[in-house]
Amino acid sequence: MKFAVFGAGGIGGYLGARLADAGHEVHLIARGDHLSALKVDGLRLESGLGDTTVDCPATDDPADVGVCDYVLVCVKAQDTREAATQLDPLLGADTAVVSLQNGVDNEQWLAEAIGESHVVGGVSYIFSTIGSPGVIEHTGGPARFVYGELDGARTDRIQALDTALGECEGVDAVLADDITVELWRKFAFICAHSGMTAATRLPLGDIRETDASWTMYRRIVEEVCAVARAEGVDLPEATTEEWMRFAQDLDSDAYSSLHYDLTHEKPLELEALNAAVVDHAEAVDVEVPMNEAVTAVLAPWAERFDDG
Repeated sequence: MKFAVFGAGGIGGYLGARLADAGHEVHLIARGDHLSALKVDGLRLESGLGDTTVDCPATDDPADVGVCDYVLVCVKAQDTREAATQLDPLLGADTAVVSLQNGVDNEQWLAEAIGESHVVGGVSYIFSTIGSPGVIEHTGGPARFVYGELDGARTDRIQALDTALGECEGVDAVLADDITVELWRKFAFICAHSGMTAATRLPLGDIRETDASWTMYRRIVEEVCAVARAEGVDLPEATTEEWMRFAQDLDSDAYSSLHYDLTHEKPLELEALNAAVVDHAEAVDVEVPMNEAVTAVLAPWAERFDDG
């Protein structure tokens, strides 16, 4: 099958390499020094689940790629709307555009630009990044990818995607019964973990050892769960406890991509994370003071580093 990876960074690069190794036609869409390195030296993946180097076509122009079976959208959430305007050359009648991004609004943003029938929801559980131009470093996490049609249908295209990903080495592929539940479930964790490590500029261990901060971490998870349920999302009752146990077991030096972007003066995904919780909460009349606090602390930095 033919795949385009729109945003061949930590997540997109990882999946692109695994799919190429499995024999699929993979096109990488990237930019800057990373793109230059991909064109010259190919894509190098360094992972505890197996290293590999693949030579895939790479470009910054989707028109060079043409119609694909699947487009994996792996750009930062703040770039989703712009990316959506560039997808047309990749789309055929049944092309699936799979969002594998942070947040719960990317699918809607994509649907507004290309039509809901193309959009597939996705969630990734992996810690990977561009270690250097052309090199993806998988530093941790289960390399678990969850995906599904927005209406829960078991279409031919989602079954085929499930088969393709399931056959890739180093990929834990899961076809969700309800992808909306999975999106909000991860959202509850990522808002707490990203929000707190960025707002404090400290690793998770320091947050856990400070009672007030650890309580705030929990309350962020609880607030996101409350908003989800108010919107009609059937989140399991145990979601908060599951994430708190998970966070308790993470390495004490764990940070987040939001912390990385903040400390490296890069654009922040705040609009798609804690600020999005605030927006959703207003629509369903749920109070989210902890998410409001994180948003207030980080908003000046988000404005300072905004590249738009």
